[in-house]
Amino acid sequence: MRKIFTYLIFLFVVVGLGILSGLSNMPGEWYQQLAKPFFNPPAWVFAPVWTILYVLIAIAGARIWLVAPASFAMQAWFAQMVLNLAWSPAFFGLQAPGLALLVIIALLVAVAGFVWKAGAIDRPARLLFLPYLAWVGFATLLNAAIFLLN
Repeated sequence: MRKIFTYLIFLFVVVGLGILSGLSNMPGEWYQQLAKPFFNPPAWVFAPVWTILYVLIAIAGARIWLVAPASFAMQAWFAQMVLNLAWSPAFFGLQAPGLALLVIIALLVAVAGFVWKAGAIDRPARLLFLPYLAWVGFATLLNAAIFLLN
């Protein structure tokens, strides 16, 4: 029962905070007017991708929490959550692509740190983070391109 409760809490908190962050920092007219690179995905892609990623992030976090709550992997997991939730307010809220780029680079490092350390603790948790690592890598390139174009 403890495991189920842990998974539910992680899912509720991570997906809930992700949705709250997205809804409170919606791209507006400012974002629409920015020059964007050719590889900028259509707007409709972001919500389903992030929803799936938040579920994977929650499951991976719960798995590590259940076996190694004081580990470096868990610390990296919490760091990536803080940085993940800070990116939208930095980019959309403050309209600061340069600041957001610094945040997302730190996020990429935290996600990579989790992947690196989680593998020794729980291989499925590590694997669950690989799509997230790929997406944050892509998002870092996208953020950098938008920063440079504007």
